[in-house]
Amino acid sequence: MLTFAVEIPNIGKKMACILHLETSTDTCSVALSEDGALLFAKEEAPGSPSHEVAFSGLVDEVLSMADSAAKHLDAVALSCGPGSYTGLRISASMAKGICFGRDLPLIALPTLEVMCVPVLLRDELPDDAMLCPMIDARRMEVYAAVYDRALNPLREVGADVVDGGSYAEYLERGPVWFFGNGSAKCKEVIIHPNAHFVEGIKPLARWMFPLAEKAFYGGRFEDVAYFEPFYLKEFVASKPRDLLHVVTTKTEDNK
Repeated sequence: MLTFAVEIPNIGKKMACILHLETSTDTCSVALSEDGALLFAKEEAPGSPSHEVAFSGLVDEVLSMADSAAKHLDAVALSCGPGSYTGLRISASMAKGICFGRDLPLIALPTLEVMCVPVLLRDELPDDAMLCPMIDARRMEVYAAVYDRALNPLREVGADVVDGGSYAEYLERGPVWFFGNGSAKCKEVIIHPNAHFVEGIKPLARWMFPLAEKAFYGGRFEDVAYFEPFYLKEFVASKPRDLLHVVTTKTEDNK
């Protein structure tokens, strides 16, 4: 059982029981927390069935566990992006369905903040460390932000094309810890004595509950009907080739 120190008001009762959903990358995951502790967590790694099929199975499993243990859900927390357009859409639809079906409030957590939680648990993290979570986009582009240790944003979320001068302002100021699946392709480009890279960090539902509980007791809920994930970029579908046009053109050329 994982516990985590969370600063919440003195409310004089047990902490909330929250369902957590995360599908922003190629790993989908679910978790259940109550009373400041993680009760259940499970992930499906790359190579599993389609995101939608795998995620649906995980949600069924965690809800069945909660119901069989007579756990009353108080809220659903969602990792809201940025990340995969399809993944975010799938989890948002699932979260809305559960909220409507069980009359629960919805909590939205920025995915890059969720990624910071396991890094903040590391003993070697210095007090002046800055955190730069990165999600892989395309080529040398990443979705990234910069936070201090209290998760105050030093630079808002953006889509960055990384080169040798990226994040120089923060690297000159102090140690910056880069992590996430976007940081691997930046390791050979960002060369500075204050640049530190942490491997194996990904957004997972198991890391959501400290942030979700803080949001719950702060009353930071979303409008379930109108909520949309933070895609950062609009989805652009590739236009299929007009096969009839191709065949017609070839026929004309052969005349």
